[in-house]
Amino acid sequence: MANRQITRQIGKMRRDWEQRARENARYYVATGKEKWTDEEFFASGELAVKEEILTDLINICQGRNPKEMKVLEIGCGAGRVTRALAGFFGEVFAVDISREMVRQARSALREFPGAHVFRNNGKDLAAVRRNWWHRFGMGARLELDFAFSCIVFQHIPNPAIIENYVREVNRLLRPGALFKFQVQGAAAKFEPDDSWLGASFTEQEARTMARRCGFEMRYHHGAGEQYYWLWFFKTGAPPD
Repeated sequence: MANRQITRQIGKMRRDWEQRARENARYYVATGKEKWTDEEFFASGELAVKEEILTDLINICQGRNPKEMKVLEIGCGAGRVTRALAGFFGEVFAVDISREMVRQARSALREFPGAHVFRNNGKDLAAVRRNWWHRFGMGARLELDFAFSCIVFQHIPNPAIIENYVREVNRLLRPGALFKFQVQGAAAKFEPDDSWLGASFTEQEARTMARRCGFEMRYHHGAGEQYYWLWFFKTGAPPD
């Protein structure tokens, strides 16, 4: 990803999300309310998990005990969904591009020792791998059982950045495991350096990305809409 445009876009995303987090982190995580109480904010995360995780356990857990699963969340923000994930799964790794978002998420998760939140560089999951190596030794293999992301990739302006994340998730998931996430499905004009309205995907573009990154796109929902859900299952084929 050594591309000048991508480097510029990631830098702008980092600055913009840092500013948003300092201005009103919870609003920019979930714009349904401008002022959230703790109870309201984290209840909305519980609702998201109830709707998108608990209704899909056959695909997500695949017979495993949730308390024995290691899962990943990309774009954790202030920990809204992360808290709910940490209450259900055994160990949760979460990343966000904003230092202030990470600070707030860590505060929200201080009672969950199995939750680990890292500030990442906006394009990959190196921060997660580094933490694992710090705990268990350089080169120790981290194998995740499930990965999740919601209301995150809709804000990334370059599809190459999104695809790099997908490829990175493939590196960390066990074979057969699911990456369930959203992209922007509505065709919309966006500026290359806009960190709010991101790149959109058609069904065919999503399927092609899945194959390139070593996944099978088994299901999808919401094509042509803002919240386009994708179910990517890791195959045995390596990414291109």
